[in-house]
Amino acid sequence: MGNQVVIIVGTFILLLTGLLLGYVLSQLVLGFLAFNLLTFFGTVSLILIFGTLYYVLFWQLKREQTQVIPAELPTQIETQTQTTTIPENHLKNKLISRLSGDVEAAERLIDQARQNYPGMPDNWYCERVLDDLDRDTR
Repeated sequence: MGNQVVIIVGTFILLLTGLLLGYVLSQLVLGFLAFNLLTFFGTVSLILIFGTLYYVLFWQLKREQTQVIPAELPTQIETQTQTTTIPENHLKNKLISRLSGDVEAAERLIDQARQNYPGMPDNWYCERVLDDLDRDTR
């Protein structure tokens, strides 16, 4: 929650600073604002604020995306799960390729099969959806 607040506030200040900087630069270019030491330092400070916020905001977004989950040693149960998911992944990949790469549609069809036939193994649902698709195409 704290990171989202930083991102939202930073984005708002970045937008406000960008608008102010654009306005000041446009007034300088159009000649409505006299170029003196005050406008020079004001423009430079706006550029520095804008650049710093831009850097910090995207640094925060990148840091949020690359948070590392601590690795644990695989247990016997996880090893068994990994060996049973290999055929399931093969079936799921086959289903996704049958649907022309539409992963969301494949997940929806598998979830629908889970609702219609509860309590079956995961690979059974993939097989069921593939069989249903074969039957529907005939």
